Amino acid sequence: MTQKIKILAMDVDGTLTDGKIYMGAEGELCKAFHIKDGLGIVKLKKHGIIPVIITGRVSQIVANRAKELGIEEVYQGVEDKGAVLKELVNKYGITLDKTAYIGDDCNDLGVMEAAGITFAPADAVREVREYVDVTVDSRGGEGAVRDVVEYLLKM
Repeated sequence: MTQKIKILAMDVDGTLTDGKIYMGAEGELCKAFHIKDGLGIVKLKKHGIIPVIITGRVSQIVANRAKELGIEEVYQGVEDKGAVLKELVNKYGITLDKTAYIGDDCNDLGVMEAAGITFAPADAVREVREYVDVTVDSRGGEGAVRDVVEYLLKM
């Protein structure tokens, strides 16, 4: 791939986290994020690549983590992730071939059809691993996003 990526869009559960959702009587209690992914996102931003979160769930925990990392483009409760990615390329005046996406499950396949290059964590479902351009060595929530960042920065 010779085009420089301008946007890295990421799913959350199973990608930035291990996919486990801890629930109490009052609702969601916690999610675990890996520090390596966070440092990778900071590194990504220093290289002019826009980090984006696109997730089907809605979580204040995700909003808090995004704020901590300075991720300004956060889309929660999204059914059509591909539509969000298309809106973003219009917003930033780029083309879809300059986007990357990492996801782990079948609800990510639609947005993957639009993205320029696609990634999956090592523990993504089979359908996604078979579809993506690159399956990284790390599992979701264990540095998979950092693996993607390092890959993109070498392009």
